Amino acid sequence: MAMEPRQRWIIHVDLDAFFASVEELLDPALRGKPIIVGGDPAQRGVVASASYAARRYGVRSAMPTSRALRLCPHAILLRPRHDEYARRSRAVMEILHEITPQVEQISIDEAFLDVTGCEHLWGPVEQIGRLIQSRIKEEQHLPVSLGIASGKLVAKIACDWGKPEGLVIVQPGQEAAFLAPLPIERLWGVGQVTGDRLRAFGILTIGDLAAWPEEELVQQFGDMGRSLYVSARGIDRSRVRRSRPHRSISQEHTFARDVGDEETLLRALLRMSESVATRLRRRRLVAQTVRIKLRFADFSTFTRQVTLDQPTDQGQVIYERARRLLARNWRKGQMLRLLGVGVSGLLDGGGYQLDLFDQTDQRRARLNRALDDIQTRFGREAIT
Repeated sequence: MAMEPRQRWIIHVDLDAFFASVEELLDPALRGKPIIVGGDPAQRGVVASASYAARRYGVRSAMPTSRALRLCPHAILLRPRHDEYARRSRAVMEILHEITPQVEQISIDEAFLDVTGCEHLWGPVEQIGRLIQSRIKEEQHLPVSLGIASGKLVAKIACDWGKPEGLVIVQPGQEAAFLAPLPIERLWGVGQVTGDRLRAFGILTIGDLAAWPEEELVQQFGDMGRSLYVSARGIDRSRVRRSRPHRSISQEHTFARDVGDEETLLRALLRMSESVATRLRRRRLVAQTVRIKLRFADFSTFTRQVTLDQPTDQGQVIYERARRLLARNWRKGQMLRLLGVGVSGLLDGGGYQLDLFDQTDQRRARLNRALDDIQTRFGREAIT
């Protein structure tokens, strides 16, 4: 007698206002106050996280810090402490791995879990969700929201819909009905440009989109039309892919002869910074820390590092921080045998989208990705 297939259950876990919540945990006097974690407004900084008290004034992640402070002048601005956030994130991910080994961390504060078949260990799927929430709250004292569904797409949307500290379950067969009243921007891949095009056809909600025939969507949007047709129905069979640990990426250069010329060292530093950044982008990672390695003529070796305000995969950013480290730790004329550049504190790039950067940095990021594509297709010599 054939066994019935097990019901697939996917949980999306998202720590609420993570950076701001950690700051409240470290300083309880901040609780309930409008907090902005972000970069210096005088240096084109952006908001990395905002407490819900600040969000009531319209403050949002990825917004320029200067604008956020105009919306909420009495907000408390804090510089990011990425080392602390990374430590707390690791502790939460350890809890998730105790529930199931099928964990896909997609950013510092988000993960998918496939808990299919885990009911015999932890009980019904709602009980599993409550267990995750309670353990994160009791052991790490952090608020968290969960979405539970048969696929990653609907689980993610359900999680967002229930924030903060929500737990939303979409039962199998109810995916399309759950999605129908939601605005089309809730779907993955529907940004401002695609949203404007859809609205021009009178498509305002996911239900409106689901009513369109697949052929018409393909005619208007090409291959993306097929994806929109399937997504509007809540169909998503993509697997939860177990996360692999990322530690660091680095590159070193040992000079044929000891070098003390600043221009030569800076050229090498720039070349290595761009190479490290390219490897980050190919692996879809961003780095929180930049370091340099110096080996002098007497073989003494030093490393120095700095934590970034905003994780990056951009060679220009890596080079600028590495150049500053070199200026502080090397005297002109000192002979070097080896120079190296590295990055660490690596995160999946999904946690830091392009919209976290200002317009200049967005253009630079798009240019770098276009150059990566050219080099992949035609070789490094295609760009000089």
